[in-house]
Amino acid sequence: MKKKYALLFILFLVFVSGCATLQPGFETPVVSITSFKAMPTQGMIPQFQINLHIVNPNRSPLDLKGISYTIALEGHKIMTGVSNKLPRIDAYGEGDVVLNASVDLFSSIKFFTDLIGTPNKNLISYSFNAKLDAGGLHPFIRASKKGQISFKQ
Repeated sequence: MKKKYALLFILFLVFVSGCATLQPGFETPVVSITSFKAMPTQGMIPQFQINLHIVNPNRSPLDLKGISYTIALEGHKIMTGVSNKLPRIDAYGEGDVVLNASVDLFSSIKFFTDLIGTPNKNLISYSFNAKLDAGGLHPFIRASKKGQISFKQ
């Protein structure tokens, strides 16, 4: 019985060490927002186009399967979305991703209510969080950008 457990333990160690060496030195790709613009709408809810630029600093290509993202203003999740229309990014290459986003109406109302309740607010904090799925044995790629928008003249 002890031999059986010892053999299972050794097989487990071989499996774990084998998986660990599949992507040695994998660096997290760099994700940056290159543009954020309003699009024509057909209803009351505004539409936006978000362009991302992804740099792959690795020796293997990224075959992106999907992305999920959230944009928040002053802690209110204004936009949340997903996309599976993503390019393959070659090793040591770059690629662009276009996301079409719509606004969460109720979160936006709460944001504007809070904004109106704070007169003379000159700075609004924002955050962009994305999770990219590179498929296979790659870990999820997480990107986060935070900052403030100034309304001072």
